[in-house]
Amino acid sequence: MKRHKASIPKQVLSQQRISMVRILQMNSQELEQFIIQQEVENPLIDLEKVQEETDRHLEIQRKLEWLKASDEQNRVYYRDEIKEEAEREAWSVSVEDENLADFVMSQLSSVCRNDRDREVLYFMAESLDSHGYLEENLRSICEKFDLSENEASHYLYLLQSAEPTGIGARNLRECLLLQLDRIQPSFPMARRIVLECLEALGKNQISQISSCLGISLEEARMNCDVIRRLNPKPGCGFYSRENLRYIQPDVTIIKFRDYFQVLLNDDAYPKIIINPYYSQMLEDSSYSEETREYIRNKMKQAEWLIRCIQQRGDILVEVIKTILTIQRAFFEKGPGNRYPMRFQEVASRLNLPESMVSRAVQDKYLQCAWGIYPINYFFAQNPGSRDDQVKENTPEMLREKIRLIVDGENKQHPLSDQKITDCLEEMGIMVSRRTVAKYRSIMGIREASGRREFS
Repeated sequence: MKRHKASIPKQVLSQQRISMVRILQMNSQELEQFIIQQEVENPLIDLEKVQEETDRHLEIQRKLEWLKASDEQNRVYYRDEIKEEAEREAWSVSVEDENLADFVMSQLSSVCRNDRDREVLYFMAESLDSHGYLEENLRSICEKFDLSENEASHYLYLLQSAEPTGIGARNLRECLLLQLDRIQPSFPMARRIVLECLEALGKNQISQISSCLGISLEEARMNCDVIRRLNPKPGCGFYSRENLRYIQPDVTIIKFRDYFQVLLNDDAYPKIIINPYYSQMLEDSSYSEETREYIRNKMKQAEWLIRCIQQRGDILVEVIKTILTIQRAFFEKGPGNRYPMRFQEVASRLNLPESMVSRAVQDKYLQCAWGIYPINYFFAQNPGSRDDQVKENTPEMLREKIRLIVDGENKQHPLSDQKITDCLEEMGIMVSRRTVAKYRSIMGIREASGRREFS
């Protein structure tokens, strides 16, 4: 009778493959939470303490010790890094100081006569949205604090007296008027434009504004320019607790004199250790077979988890090394030097499935000398070219060419998106009008009617 080798059921293999894929596509924060959850579910898993994220100097010191045998250039690099970090800390502002509500209240504390004033004003300051506009209406504030309309209007006046100018407005029109009121000399015609022709201003319909208000084109243009210099979102420069997101780089690329070093940021998540006590229990026959079988299963789960995490790190590092090879110009010279690159190109170099490369970089970040970037950022596709040998038409280059075309146009007869598309085609770059419109919008360039200037 033939004996067959023991095989793992397909369902088990499938579950293991699913868990491996899940771990591969986790970023550092997700992996940290996943490991912590596994510790709760598996008694054999112990965790090493994770390095404190904010302990930047210790991280630099660890790197320095790791590279202590390197050349003087490396030591100079880290001395500069420590110096720059110290300078950033010296000039940094605490999280609380960046909060818009706290900043506004620091200006209004002197006008608070009692606790009631302080309570109402603080509530209104906390009701400012990310643009600096007041979300609560005065009627609801009156009901909440049992105020008369005059009292609520007085508190609103106090709120709107704070900096930055325009704070506490309830809509765009009021925000612009608050700022115009503080400009000296005053611009009464600009106020009329905001009050009567705000929609036309948004569409850059200068001639319509001129006709509506009975003023010359030059006067209309001059007053519209004054309004455009105002800030329609005075609260945007401040910290917002609800929108704050910390980015933890998964990989760091360090540039030395003659080479680059790729470092996996595995300090961002805890290391898994199998508790030795349970390993000893497996060798102890005094425990029941059922108990030892349970320990064996948990041991296999822990070992599989360790292998998956190790594989995740190995694949990620190899993918980053390949990206570094292809995008070397970017890492040496900075933004604007990306090379068109696809997942298929990286996958073929590593002899990996394209889907695995895609999952390996999903929602992950890379830190280098030029800043922190989503790894997907480096998979820049060529927007199109008549000559397949032309490789410089990355999205950055295409946007730069669109900007050059717009800068050189006749401002009294600006080019439509189709005309810009035609100009690019003459340069040998084949893109759709929709692509041009998308990139123009990303760069903050208005459509043709919004760019028109009147003589």
